[in-house]
Amino acid sequence: MVRWKRVATSLTRTAAQSTLSRRWRCRRCGRRRGPGGRRIDVGGQIIRILLVEDDDEIAQRLAAGLNDAGFTVERVDNGTDALELGRTEHFSAVILDLGLPEMEGLDVLRGWRAGGRAMPVLVLTARGTWTDKVDGLNAGADDYITKPFHIPEVVARLNALMRRPGIAAAVVTHGDITLDLSSAKVSLAGKPVELTALEFRMLTYFLHRRGRVIAQSELTEQIYVDGEGKESNTIEVYVSRLRRKLGPTIVTTVRGMGYRMD
Repeated sequence: MVRWKRVATSLTRTAAQSTLSRRWRCRRCGRRRGPGGRRIDVGGQIIRILLVEDDDEIAQRLAAGLNDAGFTVERVDNGTDALELGRTEHFSAVILDLGLPEMEGLDVLRGWRAGGRAMPVLVLTARGTWTDKVDGLNAGADDYITKPFHIPEVVARLNALMRRPGIAAAVVTHGDITLDLSSAKVSLAGKPVELTALEFRMLTYFLHRRGRVIAQSELTEQIYVDGEGKESNTIEVYVSRLRRKLGPTIVTTVRGMGYRMD
């Protein structure tokens, strides 16, 4: 059974999901924010960071600092989940610890690079010898910072990595739908579609999890930002709005289980 958790909140995902999904155990240590949650940098881009760290205390401190800097943080605490999430979802950059359960961080990094994943990777580890740094850089790391660290330096290094040429904004397409994370714009068959902030976050969540059944409780937990009232009975209303704006078949209701975008 999978547990997706913010710092003090957990929920269970439906057992009808794939074997891979059931294996995921993703702890969210910071607030998950979308374009309506003001987690946006000065350039207007929504910056989604994958944090791969098995130490809860370090991860919580990092996530809090990164959220304050305007980043959206998603955390995994083992190498197996990190490898798959980095292969299947878009991230603006990754903070990667090397000493991970299930799979070493360097093996995760080699797997990403072998699969053509080119997102910037900042290695954050207690291994501080020059040979460790050489190994990390040769495996495909873009930068290296040792523990103990200072949050402002981590933020500065991430920003420097993402300023490098070739780091493109994330554009997600699905059929006639195009979602641009950097501009928070959505189009259908080339024509712009106006979405509210919550509708945008819901669409983004569905697009990154195509083919999976998502429980109503999971949607409630993940698409509302702090300070918004979480009402699970409104999820159906927002799904209906997406269908009205983007087409009646965009999201399928799986009776008694949740919703799925095919």
